[in-house]
Parts: sequence; structure tokens; C-alpha cells
Amino acid sequence: MEFLEEKENLVEQITELIVAKKYQTIKETLSELLPPDLAELLHEIQHDVNKEDFLIAFRLLSKELAADVFVEMDSDTQELLIQAFSDKELEEVLQNIFLDDTVDIIEEMPANVVRRIMRQSSPEMRIMINKILKYPDDSAGSVMTIEYVSLRETMTVAEAFARIRKVGIDKETIYNCYVVDSGSKLLGLCTVKNLLLADQNTLISDLMETNVVSVNTLTDKEEAAQTLGKYGFMALPVLDQEERLVGIITYDDAIEVIQDENEEDFLKLAGTSPTDTPYLKTSIWSLFKNRVPWLLILMISATFTGMIISSYETTLAVSITLTACIPMIMGTGGNAGSQASVTIIRSIALGEVEFRDALKVIWKELRVSLLLGITISVACFGKLLLIDKLHTIDNGMLIALVICLTMLATIILAKLVGCILPLLAKVCHLDPAVVANPFITTIVDVLSLLIYCFIAMQLLGGIA
Repeated sequence: MEFLEEKENLVEQITELIVAKKYQTIKETLSELLPPDLAELLHEIQHDVNKEDFLIAFRLLSKELAADVFVEMDSDTQELLIQAFSDKELEEVLQNIFLDDTVDIIEEMPANVVRRIMRQSSPEMRIMINKILKYPDDSAGSVMTIEYVSLRETMTVAEAFARIRKVGIDKETIYNCYVVDSGSKLLGLCTVKNLLLADQNTLISDLMETNVVSVNTLTDKEEAAQTLGKYGFMALPVLDQEERLVGIITYDDAIEVIQDENEEDFLKLAGTSPTDTPYLKTSIWSLFKNRVPWLLILMISATFTGMIISSYETTLAVSITLTACIPMIMGTGGNAGSQASVTIIRSIALGEVEFRDALKVIWKELRVSLLLGITISVACFGKLLLIDKLHTIDNGMLIALVICLTMLATIILAKLVGCILPLLAKVCHLDPAVVANPFITTIVDVLSLLIYCFIAMQLLGGIA
């Protein structure tokens, strides 16, 4: 909160110092900020100064701080800096960032920038980068890091600490140490807490936890992130097809995965395709391609509803109120279906609901829909009598009954469709969010109109 409150003043202050060329003061001021805040500050400053002055401000940072800030920057700013870096500067930045962050940067860069990054990487790093890039984008292997501490079960606590001091400087986390054999098979886990509390001569085999939760390199990255969160781990080991330890997923990577998945689900719920590009940088053509399929689907839905209304035109002509209430019924049904679907999609994402729970879900939503349907229908009946004054026209009470019974049936149907479709999507290995609002709205609109016209024909058929 303190940074957010002072950001505008800091931007103005740093900009003035850059113009005045007071570089030592700039360096001291910037060094007091945390990397995420510093990246945000430099992004703001970038718009107020020329490219050369922006590069000077970045180069005033220490090597370690510059690397941490570089990771936090958006891809456009990273590309600008890489293009401006000398080979030595680029090599220093790459040496001070973790491998998984390097992979993330490479995935966002154009080919010419990627080639330059690879040229400045060590042969060992190039091999590991290429290995991680080969994993599917949605897999645990694509978000893991190889920078972990490994121990042998024959080591003593003293030998373990000696190894941690030797290799720990380059590792993303040293709190969890993984015990492996000569073939890299995972044998157990030992935390630094256990090591600190044990005697120096105690063997690792006597301290390690052998019941270690792990994931496979091809496990869905969202599932891996949920596993890490479920057990409250700081890191989660990743094994290959031969059960060898090849990397770990750290909690910060898991948080990023969950955030990305939440954003993706939000866009799908809103009826648009996800994109990794920020809105202001997304082209008009890309926005068009992401949105047009869903609008076409909804247009087809409207075509079906129009056909139904045309087919039952005589029945609906009994009263203008019957036609006037169609948007209210369809809108209420769509909203009711969306409520159920969002609740179930969230429960599926959190692992609270599986397909085997379908009957329990349906029974719960059925009871909820009955309560909601009765409440809304009674309120609707009062509205029709008091506001629309149907009691003053011929067959007004019967028309109100048709509308309210349809409202009750629509809410029940919408809730059931809204809870069943995400579960069916999950069991069919589809993304539940994809079948949310657009498809549920389409189905509910068509079915609610059919129910409406059916009830109207049964109760008002003689009048028509």
C-alpha cells in the first residue's frame, strides 16, 4: 500500500533525477524498492523519458537486483532491454535468473531474440531449456525448474549442510532437499528444519520422509498446482516416466498457474476465447477472432427461439403480456443456469466435486431450484397483478398462472442444466468453463420457450 500511494511521486522524482543526471541518487532510491515494485516503477518511467535514459536507469541497478527486476517486467520491456544489452550484459542477466524464468521469457520472445538468448546461455543451460520447451504447454514439465538441492541417503547431516552451502546459491529453494539414488530415483525428502534439529552425525536415511507426494512431467499443470496447494508444500517434485526426479514446481510458479487458469475461465465464462496478450496490445483482428465464434453461437440460439415463437404465434397472440414476458423468462432462466454452472465449475476446479457426485449435486440443486422457483414465481405473480394489472383483463389470472408456472419450470430446468453440463464436460475431458454461459444460455432459452408455449397451449388453448 505504501508503494502504491507513493508511486506517482516516485515516478516524478526519478524522472527529474534522470533529467538532472543525478545517477547516484537514482541508484540509492531504486535500490530501496522490491523487484515487483521496481519493475512497475520503471514501466511508468519508460513512458516519461527517452529510451537511452530508461536504459541508464536500469543499468544503475546491481546485477542481482537487475535480474530480479527483469523477470518481473512485461515481455515488450524485456525485449527492448535484450535488444539494447551487450552480450556481456545479457549473459550476466541470464546467469542471475532461474531456468524456469528463462524459459518463460523465451516463450514470449520473437525468434531473433530467442536465438540471441540461446547464444549467451551455457551449453548445459541450452540443453535444459530445450528439454523443458519440449513439454506440452499445459503440463507440469513446462513450469518446473531443475534448480533444486539433491542429497544422498548415505550422507550425514554435516555433509548435507556442506552440499547445501556449495550448490544452494544457484537453487530456487533450499528448504526442501530431495534424496535421490545414483540413478536420480526419488527416495525421500528432508527439510532444512529437520537437518537443523538433528545431530551432525545423523544419516539422511534416518531423517528423510519416504512418503513423498509427487507429480509426473505430463501431469496437467493446474492439477499440479492444486496438489501443491492441497498439501501446503513450498515445492513439489516432478518425476519423468522412469520415476526419476527431473525438477520441482515451486509455490510462486503454482500461484502463477492458478492465476492464469482463473483468468482463462473468466474469459470463457464471458463468452470469449482466452489470449495471453494484454488487452491494449491485442490487435483488433485478434479480438475479432476471439469473440466472433461465441456471438455466432448465440445468434444461432436466437434463431431457434425465433422459430419457436413463430410456430406458436397463435397461442402467444392471446395476450400481448405473454409475448412481453418472454425476455423476462429467458433472462431469469439464463441467470439461474449461470449461477449453478459457476458454482459447480468452481467446485470442480477446487477438487470438491467429481462426476461420481453427480446425483448428490442434482439432488441439491433440485431442492435449491424449487425454493428459488417458488419464491421468484410468487414475486412474479404479484408483479403481474399489481404492476401489469392482469386481473383487470379477460383471463388475466390464467395468463398470470401460465407465466408463473413457466417461471418455476424454467428455473428448475436451468439449475439442472447448469449443474449437469460442467460435470459432463469434465468426464468427457473438456474444459467445464467452455460449456458455461454461451451453451447453457442457448439450451435454457430454447427449452424455456418450449415449456412456455406448451403450458400456454394447455391452459389457454381453448381461448386461442
